[in-house]
Amino acid sequence: MARTLKLVALGDSLTAGYGVAAGQAFPEVLQKVLRAKGFDVEVTNAGVSGETAEDGLARFDWSVPEGTDALIVELGANDMLRGMPVAGAEAALSDILAKAKQARIATLLTGMRAAPNLGAQYQQAFDALYPRLAKKYGVDLYPFFLDGVAADPKLNQTDGLHPNARGVEIIVAAILPSVEGLLAKAAP
Repeated sequence: MARTLKLVALGDSLTAGYGVAAGQAFPEVLQKVLRAKGFDVEVTNAGVSGETAEDGLARFDWSVPEGTDALIVELGANDMLRGMPVAGAEAALSDILAKAKQARIATLLTGMRAAPNLGAQYQQAFDALYPRLAKKYGVDLYPFFLDGVAADPKLNQTDGLHPNARGVEIIVAAILPSVEGLLAKAAP
């Protein structure tokens, strides 16, 4: 009998489920959809609202415990929203991916896009870091975590940044093929 795969979603408020009801956060909805498709998987919500990539790195060891089969990394949005140096986010994400690789954890990196108000130079530098890191570490890349949801008032909370429950469902549906590929790589 195959064992249950352990998938950790390491992220910020977009993973944690800021502003949505219990059971409506990305990891919980993802687990429900995957199980409905026949995957024996347990998805752990390791999202913490407000965290930067460096914060995620700082808690990697206890957020991604030994025995983790697969990892979704959703970090960097807060670095961007605060206009923090791109190099800092890239260094922290690089260290996270290196730790996952060393632990032989199949990893999916989810990208974020910089807000246009930060200027074209920042936007180009920030948007390029995710594809560059995915290539460097040989991990799968889901180019934009909020694809199909960003800037749509019907799919976001009143802050315009965090998806509502319907937005989370759309994110899960869009990322599902990438997660299925991730689990195929993680399967024992």
